[in-house]
Formats: sequence, structure tokens, C-alpha cells
Amino acid sequence: MDDESAEIELLEQNLAKTRQISQRMTSILNSFDTRLAKLEKTILPLYSSTTVLTRRGSNIEKALLKIDEVASNQEGVAAEEALILRGPQTNQLDIYKDALERLNASIAFKANSRDSADTARLVETGAKKLAQLYTKLVAEGSSGSAPGPGANLDKNPFPSFLLADLRPLVSFLRTLPVPTTHPSHPAAPAIFSTLKEAQRGYADMRGTWSRRFLEGQGKRILDRADNVDPIETGVEFGTWTQAVLSIARDEYDLLVELSTLATPSQIASSYNTLLNPIVGMFSTTSTSLVSFIRRSLHKYGFMALSAYESLLLLQPLWDEIADLRGPEARKDTNEFRDALQAIKSLCFRLFPEVLADVRLPSMSGKAGDVSTGLADTATNTVGFLNRLPEVLNASTDILLSLGDGNWKMGEGVRVAKSAKTDATPNVLEHYIYDFVSAAVNNINNVAQTQRRPPFGTVFRLNNIAHLRKNICLDPKHDALIDYLSKPTQEILNSNFRTAKSAYFDANFSPLMQALTDDPKEKGKTATKEKFTRFYDLLEEVLERHKIAPVLEDDDESREQIGSDVLKFVIPSLKAFTQKHREKEFSKNPQKYIKMSAEEVESRLKGIYR
Repeated sequence: MDDESAEIELLEQNLAKTRQISQRMTSILNSFDTRLAKLEKTILPLYSSTTVLTRRGSNIEKALLKIDEVASNQEGVAAEEALILRGPQTNQLDIYKDALERLNASIAFKANSRDSADTARLVETGAKKLAQLYTKLVAEGSSGSAPGPGANLDKNPFPSFLLADLRPLVSFLRTLPVPTTHPSHPAAPAIFSTLKEAQRGYADMRGTWSRRFLEGQGKRILDRADNVDPIETGVEFGTWTQAVLSIARDEYDLLVELSTLATPSQIASSYNTLLNPIVGMFSTTSTSLVSFIRRSLHKYGFMALSAYESLLLLQPLWDEIADLRGPEARKDTNEFRDALQAIKSLCFRLFPEVLADVRLPSMSGKAGDVSTGLADTATNTVGFLNRLPEVLNASTDILLSLGDGNWKMGEGVRVAKSAKTDATPNVLEHYIYDFVSAAVNNINNVAQTQRRPPFGTVFRLNNIAHLRKNICLDPKHDALIDYLSKPTQEILNSNFRTAKSAYFDANFSPLMQALTDDPKEKGKTATKEKFTRFYDLLEEVLERHKIAPVLEDDDESREQIGSDVLKFVIPSLKAFTQKHREKEFSKNPQKYIKMSAEEVESRLKGIYR
């Protein structure tokens, strides 16, 4: 019990000591708290001031950095502006491009900055400077002297050294901001307008230069047309037209390569602008050619056929060019079609009019005329038909379009078609038949109505033989024979036989009749009269042939006629002379037998040498 009391008393003493210590600690802590409160009141204003000063220092430092940055940017912009305003140099194009790219990047990343508008104006100025360089290079490549007479016009090449400068320039121009690619760029509309104007200038310059490059040769064709073979002139016109279309097609490829705006609609519009001077020049030249041919269709008709044939071959090339012009341009005009139709209309007139002229009776001769030379009908017929093979495609095309037999101008008479399945050669055969038939009938009519009978037979023989030889036997072009139908050949051969027979009847049958024994005419007096009549008629024949030569342009046929005459006359003369010499019809037979058979033969041979 005492122990427990002692422990309790000890615990109470310890508790009292602990309480004293706690009170002392509380007092100390209260003292610290008071001191800390006083310290806080003292330090807080200083801390606040320090914080404000620190923030102000940071702001000042940032402002200084910003000032340095702005100053640096201003120096860079000033340098860029000087470069842009100076303009690009072909040997320093990359430097200029880099400057514009930096300015465009500046606009892209600082869209809200106050200097974006100034930068955009600077970019616009740079685009204009580049467009000016582009225009300058194009103008330099689209100038010079036009090619001289006879020069090759297949190509109008752009100088290669200028292309080397233009290609990188065009590539960069196509990257400049325009509304379709950079709708938010402030300078995009102005740059688009600049590029569009530059492309329009390109089209104008290339079109004008191409016209100047080509028109000299076109004028030369027209100037020489009256002194050059018509078919050759037509071929030259076709060759020139091919050069026009080839250059026009090449210009499209060059436009695609060098256009500043490469959209299909912009290229089509620019190409149409480029073509206008070229096709205008072609239309003017073709119209002048048509007017020239129309002055004398018969003289220059083959020029029209030759030109038409050449243009037909160029139709696919024109169609390709027309497709490249765009749908709007194709609706408005078709210059090539107009030229082709104008020339075709002349060809339509040519065949009926030439045929009508061949049918037309000659008004130059009068009844009783003794001229026996070649008539215009014969020479014109031979000349016309011998030139047809040179323009075969055009002739068949025109005749097929005209319609079989319609060249007769309403007569309604047609030659029966052959059994061929291909109608192309048939229609030409039919026209040639009608043409030859008309020429033969005209010659026969002139021989009967405008020539004295003996002279008419020589005239007829000369002209029919000329037709037969130069159309049927020995034409200028062997291809003509392929288009001579059997009726055509027969009309020439039969009329030649008829003309030859009429010639013999009119000139030598009277001689033979003089030598014929007539039962009613007997006795020496009748024999004397027969010899006298024979030699008188012979002198007439010899004198007639001095002014009416036979087949002057055909030695072989003339010799054959002479041989037939000798076979016709000399044997009968020899027999008649021998028969009556034996009868001693006269004491002086030499008075009546003025020439021996050998002398007569020699005189007759002289006619046909």
C-alpha cells in the first residue's frame, strides 16, 4: 500500500514538472509567434516591392528583345524591298525567287500583323517584275526577219537559249499565289490579273510573229500564180497551208509549256487568241486565191482542183487544231472549212462549164473557111483530159459530189454504168465519155458547117486524129487510159475511121473516078479527057495540101495516111496508063500523061513528109 502511494506521489511530482515545462514552452512559442508577426509586417512591403521590380525588369528585357527583333526585321524587309524593286536578272533568278518566297512565308505566318498589306504589295510588285521579264523574253523570241522566198516553213522554232531562261521562270510564275490556290493571300487577285495579262501578251506576240513568218510566202504564191503552172500553184498553196497548220499546232505545244496559267480553260482561251492572226491571214490568202481563180475559171480551174486536193489531206490536222481552241471558238467560225467550201464551189462550176464550152459551136469560123489546123476545141479537150490524172482524187470527189450525169446541166442523158462495184472510177469514166463525145460532135459540126467540103475533111481528120492520139493512144499520163471506157475509145476510133474515109472520098475518090472505065464513055477522046481530068484533079489535090497540111503533129499517122493514099491511087493509075498506052489513044500520049506513075507517087509522098 505504501509502495503504491509512493508511486502515485512520484507520478504527481513528474506531472507537475511536465506541466511547468509545457507552460514554459508555450510561453516561448508565444514569444516566437509575436516576433514572427512583427517580422512579417516588416518584410511584406519589401517583398511586394521586389516582386514588382522583378516583373518590371522581365518586361523591360522582353521589350528590348522585341525592339531588337523589329529592328532586325526592318533591316531585312528593306533589303528584300530593294531587291524586289530592282527586278529579276536572268542569271540571278534564284535569288529573286528566294526573296519572294520569304515574303510569302512572312504573310502566311503573320497574317494578322500590321505590315502584311505592305508585304503583299511587295509580292505583287515582284510578280509584275517577273511578268515583265517573261514578256521581254517572249518578245525577243518572237521577232526577227521573215524567211525568204522558197525557205522551209515547216517549223517556226523558238530560240533554244531563250527557252533555257524561260522554263525556270515559268515554273516559278506558276507557283505564285492566285485565288484558286491561295484564296486568303492579299495579293492573289492582283497576281492573277498580272499573269493573265502576261499570257494574253504571249498569245498576241506569238500569233503576230507566226503571221509575219508565214504571210510572205502566201503573198508570193498569189504574185506568181499568173506565171506558174496552175496545178503547181495549187500544190504550193497546199504546202503553204500545211506549214500554216503545222506551225499552229506546234504553237499549242509551246503555249502549254510556257503558259503562266496552266488551266485548260486559260490555255484554250489563249490559244484562240494566238490563232486569230494566223487563221485571219490564211482566210485572206485563200479568199484572194479564190478571187484570182474566179477571174478565169477555165484557165485556172486546175489550180482550184489542185488546191482542193491538197486541202482535203489537211482536214484531220485542222480538226485537231479546232478541238484545241475550245468549244466556244469552234461554234463561232471555221476558217478552214470556209476556204475549202469556197474552192470546192469553184470546182463544182468547173466541170459543167468546161463541158458546156466544148459543146458550144465555134463562132470564129465562117462558112467556106479553108483553115484545117487544130481547133481550140481539140487542143482544150486534150489539155483538160491530160491534166485530170494529176488531180485524180479531187476530180473524182467533185464529180461524185456533183452526181453522175449532173454535169450535163439538165440534159438528163447518162452513160450506162459498167459492172464495176467501185463507183469512183465509173463517174470519172462517164464524165470523160461525155466530154470526148461533145468535143467530137463539135469538131464534126464545124467541119460540116464552117469549112469548104474538101478542106472540111482535112480539118476533121486533123482534129479527130489529134484527140485520138493524145487521149487514147499516147496520153501525157498513162493513168488517163485507165479511165477511158470502151464507149469512149470506140467513139474516138470510129470517128477517126470515118474522118479518114471522108478525107479519102473528098480528095482522092474523084481521081479514082477519073480513071474508072465507063461503058458510056468510049473512044480515044474519052480516054484523053480521063487523063486530063485526073491530072487536073491531082494538081488541085497537091495545091490544096499546100495550104491544108495533114496531121502535122503526128508523123507516124501522117506517113500511114500517105502509104494508104499511094496504095489507093498508084496501082489504079499504073493499070489505067498501061492499058491505054497499049491502045495508042494518042499520037502524042505525053501530052495527056503529064506525069508517070512514079512521078505521081513522088508528088503524093511529098504531101505527107
